[in-house]
Amino acid sequence: MKNREKRGILRRILAKRGMGQVITVTIGLIGMVVVFSFLNPFFLTSRNISNLLRQIAPTLITGIGQSYVLITGNIDLSIGSVVGMSCMVSATLMTKGVNPWTAVLITYAAALLLGLLNGQLISKAKLPAFIATLGTMTIARGVAQIVNNNYNTDSIGEAGAGFMDFFYYGKTFGLYNTIWIALVLWLIFNFILSQTRTGRHLYAVGSNIHAAHLSGVNISATITKAYLVSAFCSATVGLITTAISGMGTMDAGTGYELYAVAASVIGGVSTLGGQGILLGTVIGAAIWGVLQNGLQFAGAPVAIRNIVIGVIVIITVLLDIVVRYNKKAGRRQTAAESTQVSVSG
Repeated sequence: MKNREKRGILRRILAKRGMGQVITVTIGLIGMVVVFSFLNPFFLTSRNISNLLRQIAPTLITGIGQSYVLITGNIDLSIGSVVGMSCMVSATLMTKGVNPWTAVLITYAAALLLGLLNGQLISKAKLPAFIATLGTMTIARGVAQIVNNNYNTDSIGEAGAGFMDFFYYGKTFGLYNTIWIALVLWLIFNFILSQTRTGRHLYAVGSNIHAAHLSGVNISATITKAYLVSAFCSATVGLITTAISGMGTMDAGTGYELYAVAASVIGGVSTLGGQGILLGTVIGAAIWGVLQNGLQFAGAPVAIRNIVIGVIVIITVLLDIVVRYNKKAGRRQTAAESTQVSVSG
């Protein structure tokens, strides 16, 4: 009886959308850790692991937002620019004497406004996600440039010390606060995605938007929620970026949308929508971080690191497309055979 229960639990776990790829990439992650630890004995030191986790955290946070959007069958290209906008808005306000925590709230409000715009452009105006978020990407980067008259900001100074400790330099129970922020956000958004009606609606929209509409799902609200989550996560990383340097830089967040896609896709979130879990995004972000860190320890130049990660993303997406296509072809063949049997009978 106990063996049957265990097998039943195992089947339920494996039946989750994207769980197969999560298991596969986890094995790959373990393999990479073993290889890099052999190449350099300092790779698995407590100091490097702590720094590695802090390095992975921003990628994981933006990956969470991108995963929400990808699950609905869309994409968010504005993530990096929202990170930059949030960095500049928060730093500019603090250098002008605004209380750091008031600046944080204003920054979140500005980012969420852009997320709302993304959601409405795609769900109401029916713009392709690629075009809509390409436009808002440019808008957000423009705001980042104009908010301090096309200059990087000065240092946020001693008034921002508490802000910097909270988002980056401080530790709680021996772990950097950045790691805790990523963990808390992952727990919250993973619960929403896996345990709530909102999560089910996100998957439904990504799997078949017409069927979801016929089932009573509010398509516009669901897509907008996904983009609001993405904007919130991007703003959080923008604040972390401000805390790291203690100032605002106009080019902050450049390329983060690609890192977010990499973390999501490597972790099994389908670019075609309707599939993936946030546990996979954790593994995807970890693979990205381990590759960057491990290749750096191995002495590989930045160009080689970027090429390796780019190749992995392309292969992962191709495999996803092939697997999804084969599944659909298999279902069509089964349906055709059933129809033929019915006619023969």
